[in-house]
Amino acid sequence: MKQVTLLVGSTLGAAEDLAADLAEILEQNSYHTVIHTSPQVDHILISPEHILLLICSTHGAGDLPENIQPFYQQLLDQAPNLTGLNYLAVGLGDSAYDTFCQAIQTLDHQLSQLGAIRLEDQLKIDVSLADPPEMIAKKWLDLWLTKQ
Repeated sequence: MKQVTLLVGSTLGAAEDLAADLAEILEQNSYHTVIHTSPQVDHILISPEHILLLICSTHGAGDLPENIQPFYQQLLDQAPNLTGLNYLAVGLGDSAYDTFCQAIQTLDHQLSQLGAIRLEDQLKIDVSLADPPEMIAKKWLDLWLTKQ
């Protein structure tokens, strides 16, 4: 059974709620899921049967939420070889700001610098739009699942 580890960066809880919704969809499609709201580098498994799903809101002036900052610092300090890691990236933000979804871009860039491969284009969700983030993310995830 394929496994998806969801690492969540959230300040007000929207990314956590979204992670729970996406985990439910993945489980309905025969994936085993684990959600970490205090992500650490040792939560990353490098295996053909494993996918990492990053879900992160942007805080302040393009900053990472506090709960995922230690994970990002570990990536910088330890510089683990992530060759063989496949991942997906979902960002939440408000397009009224110049730093729209900057946090997921920061994490995505660092993962790719360390050798990880993103399997699909980043999903950047504008929380100021009428459609709820869960609906937007579900369409994106469903599309990805049809390619599997």
